[in-house]
Amino acid sequence: MIREETDIIVVGGGGSGLTAAIFARQAGAKVILLEKHEELRGSTGLSIGSITASGTWHQKRAGVTDSADAHFEDMGAMARKFLGDLEAGDNLELRRILVDNVTESVDWLMSLGVTFYGPMPEPPHRQPRMHNILPNSRAYIWFLAREAKRVGVDARVRATVTRLILDGGKVVGVEAAVGGRAVELRARKAVILATGDYSSSGEWKGRFNPAVADVDGVNTTNVGDGHRFGEELGAAVKFGQVVYGPNLRFMPPAKPSLLLSLPPWPWFTKAMRMALELLPSWLLRPFILSFVTTYLSPEPSMFKEGSILVNKRGERFTDELDKPTYAFGPQPDKQGFIVFDDEVAQKFRKWPYFISTAPGVAYAYLDDYRRTRPDLYHKAATIGELARSMGVPAEALERTVRDYNAETPGTGRPALARGPFYGLGPVKSWIILTDGGLTVNRHHQVTKVDGTVVPGLYAVGSVGQGGLLLEGHGHHLAWAFTSGRLAARHAAANPR
Repeated sequence: MIREETDIIVVGGGGSGLTAAIFARQAGAKVILLEKHEELRGSTGLSIGSITASGTWHQKRAGVTDSADAHFEDMGAMARKFLGDLEAGDNLELRRILVDNVTESVDWLMSLGVTFYGPMPEPPHRQPRMHNILPNSRAYIWFLAREAKRVGVDARVRATVTRLILDGGKVVGVEAAVGGRAVELRARKAVILATGDYSSSGEWKGRFNPAVADVDGVNTTNVGDGHRFGEELGAAVKFGQVVYGPNLRFMPPAKPSLLLSLPPWPWFTKAMRMALELLPSWLLRPFILSFVTTYLSPEPSMFKEGSILVNKRGERFTDELDKPTYAFGPQPDKQGFIVFDDEVAQKFRKWPYFISTAPGVAYAYLDDYRRTRPDLYHKAATIGELARSMGVPAEALERTVRDYNAETPGTGRPALARGPFYGLGPVKSWIILTDGGLTVNRHHQVTKVDGTVVPGLYAVGSVGQGGLLLEGHGHHLAWAFTSGRLAARHAAANPR
C-alpha cells in the first residue's frame, strides 16, 4: 500500500469540496482532494446553477434594498410553505451563518470570473435574490478547478475513499483506491467530507423515504459515502426524509452541442449578461435556450390539458394526474415519452401554456424544443408514424391511444384525436437532491448524537447540512460554497 501525508484531505470534488480545498490551501495548508468520478463535477456541475443571496452587487445595481435579517426570515417562510411543521426543527444557527456569509461567497465566485444574471424574484422572498449563472452550472467547476490548480491543490480523480483512519478517536486520514491502487493518506490537520447527498442510493432512500427508493438520482455518484462514515463514528443524519423529487426531466443530448462545449470565458458570459439586460427576449431566445434545455422539466399542466405518458414499449403506465413521477421505476430504462395531439400542441406554443420554466427567458414553449432539442421533438401525421419516430412499437402505441380515447368520455379529459401528433422525450423521473445531512456544529465539525465533536472531521455541502432546511431555488449552492469556505478556514487553523 502506498502511504502519503498532507495537512488536509478533502473527500469530494464538487462545488463544496473544491471551495474547501482552495480556501484551505490559501490558508497555508497542503491539500489533497479525492474525487471518485472520472472528472471534477459533483452535483454542482449538474444543477440549474442559481444562488440565492442578499446584499449582492447585483441587487445594489438593480436598486434593491435587502438585508441578511430579511433573508433569514424569508428562509423560514419558505420552509413553512413547503415543509410545514418541519420548519420548527430547522437549524437556525446554520441558517444564520448562511445568510451572513453568502454575499462574500458570491463576491468570491465573481472574482474568479463567474458571471451571474439577476437578481430574479422567487416568492415568498420579499426581494429578488436568485442569481443565475451564465452560461450554465458547469462554469462553476471550470473556474473552481482552474483556481484549485493555480493555488496548488493536489486534486485526484478516480479516487474512492473506502474508510476513515482513526487514532485515539481522532480522524487522522483515509484509505482509498486511487487509479486502482490502494493508498493510505494521513492528514495532519483534518479530513473534510464533501461527498454530496444520497440521492442515488436505493438503500439510503429506502431507509428514510421508501416511496422513492427505486427512483434514480441525477448525480449517480451520490450514494451516501460521507453519511456512512459519519454514522459509523456516532453522528446522526437529520431530515433524511426530505427529498427534492421525484421530478420529470428530459434526458440530456447524447452529444453536447458546440455552444455547450465552449469554455465560460468571462468576456463571453459578460456579453451574454449585457444582451439579456439590453436586447429583447425574442431575439435572444434560441441562443439562451440552447444552454438550458438540457436541464428543463415538463410542467404537470401538460397532463391536465390532455397529454399522456407511455413507456418504451408504447404502453401507458400511469394515471398522469396522480403522482406519475413515482411510476417510472418499473418501466424499461425507467424512461417514457409525453404524447399529445395538435389541440394540445397549439396551446403550448404561447402563454399561459408553457412546457417548462427556463432561466434567462422565463418560459420554454413547444417551438423552443423543436429548435433547440430536435432529439426530443417528434411529430407525425399518424400515431403509427409517431411511434416509429420515437422508436417504440407502432401497434402497441396505436392500441394504447385507442384504449385511452375509449376511456375519456365522462372523465373530463380530452381524447387524442386531432393530428398531427406529437411526442416529447425520452423523459425520466429523477431525485434531484436529498436534504439529510450529518450533524455539525457552527464550525462545520461533525458531531455525535450527544453533541460532542468527532475530532479531525468536518462536513460541508449536502453531507454537512446538519439539519438546515434549504427550500427554494439557489440555497443548496449557496450553502455548498459558503460552508466550504468557512469549514476550510476552521480546519486550516487546527494545530498539526
